Amino acid sequence: MKNRVTIHPDICNGRPVIANTRITVQTIMEFLGAGDSIEEVLEEYPSLTREDIYACMQFAAKLMANHYEVRQVA
Repeated sequence: MKNRVTIHPDICNGRPVIANTRITVQTIMEFLGAGDSIEEVLEEYPSLTREDIYACMQFAAKLMANHYEVRQVA
């Protein structure tokens, strides 16, 4: 996953992207979250590989593994 997802401040405003593209992890996750299959995403973005999609899912899962706390703001 490390080599497939990159973050650079000058690319897509520092959002995580698939390496050597301007396709954000968020975009891929939104397609999957809307019910599109991996095959459909690959048809939409033929430059991607199945491993790129898996890397996006792993990246998102690692983000969710962080501790979150909801607080009321006064």
